[in-house]
Amino acid sequence: MALKNDALISDEHPKVAHADGKMKRKVYEKELRKLQVELCRLQDWVKETGARIIILFEGRDAAGKGGTIKAITERVSPRVFRVVALPAPSDRQKSEMFMQRYIEHFPAGGEIIIFDRSWYNRAGVEYVMGFCTEAEHQRFLDLCPSVEKYVVDTGIRLIKIWLEVGQDEQERRFKARINDPLREWKLSPMDLESYRRWYSYSRARDLMLKATDSKHAPWHVVHSDDKKRARLNCILHILSLIPYKKIQHKKVKLPKRSNKEKYDDRASLKEIGMVIPEKY
Repeated sequence: MALKNDALISDEHPKVAHADGKMKRKVYEKELRKLQVELCRLQDWVKETGARIIILFEGRDAAGKGGTIKAITERVSPRVFRVVALPAPSDRQKSEMFMQRYIEHFPAGGEIIIFDRSWYNRAGVEYVMGFCTEAEHQRFLDLCPSVEKYVVDTGIRLIKIWLEVGQDEQERRFKARINDPLREWKLSPMDLESYRRWYSYSRARDLMLKATDSKHAPWHVVHSDDKKRARLNCILHILSLIPYKKIQHKKVKLPKRSNKEKYDDRASLKEIGMVIPEKY
């Protein structure tokens, strides 16, 4: 029962959006809850069938990858939906086969692996910033579709998402990070360099999408100037790509508690002295 794209409400009603066209939070949260219910159903189906799914997220810095991933995972089990966000490769990993450190995180039966950036680093930041050679970049573009075909042929469902944010919105988000102590950690020197090299990243993106978009592993582009709409549209589209079904469960009934060894188990904690001060 892959969810159909007409499940979202219409955005033509004035109560749905602000004057700037961006979705209102109350509407967003209502729609997100509907989709998160479907993600829980997808989770049941994946566990029941032993399905293996990879969802990878790529895009410009500040395009909203982290927020979208959080919206997907906040109501499901981290044992089924596992997020992989690898740091820069170590010296040892640099000497390995390029895909090696990603492959070790691929899903077993009953798992959905979400890559917060992926092997496509080779076609993006590594290429633009000069961390790989022209030959290494071209070799990646040439071989990637074949490698992904092998992955898909093993039974793994591979979903590739590109989040695209515009220049003005990226600048607004970067400035917001500069002035917010809760978000300033998200603005790295690499982010600033990517901001400066906007068109270099655009050309790298175009080369990557053209070379690695395939029938067995196509790209799905999500415009993310409005984060709320982008998250909803992205989740809805992912659900539409997977032929999951609602798994019927017996209604859970709580058993009767036994009072056989009843005692004041709250008071005993105070006696041990492990309860922290309640300052709030």
